[in-house]
Amino acid sequence: MSKTFTLDDLCTLTDLPKRTVRYYMQMGLVDRPIGETRAAHYLATHLDQLLKVKQLTDAGISLERIAEIQNGEELPVPPKARKPGDIQVKSHVHVAPGIELQISPEEADMSPEQIRALVKAVMKTIQDIKA
Repeated sequence: MSKTFTLDDLCTLTDLPKRTVRYYMQMGLVDRPIGETRAAHYLATHLDQLLKVKQLTDAGISLERIAEIQNGEELPVPPKARKPGDIQVKSHVHVAPGIELQISPEEADMSPEQIRALVKAVMKTIQDIKA
């Protein structure tokens, strides 16, 4: 038989208040307990669900987005927060007098060919506007 937990146990293990746990259940982020009233109990799956929701909320993901993820949408990898002292390499591309594109290859997620196509398109647009 698998281990069961009370609501108090879950709250202690996840460091979440009862009100929050109940709200997550109301939103459908965590399964309802097995049984009702004082006889209600929870399984390891409930604990796992709560810990996952807590991990995602701590990462700054909204409850609405967590619900979407649980319904099968992919979880985007949040960008790494920049800290003082971090070094970032950027390319500066001169496209016209007084106009420069600044590109961060890592963040842009573009191949060199795509970046060249972007620069050409920007240069053409500038020519079209001036004409």
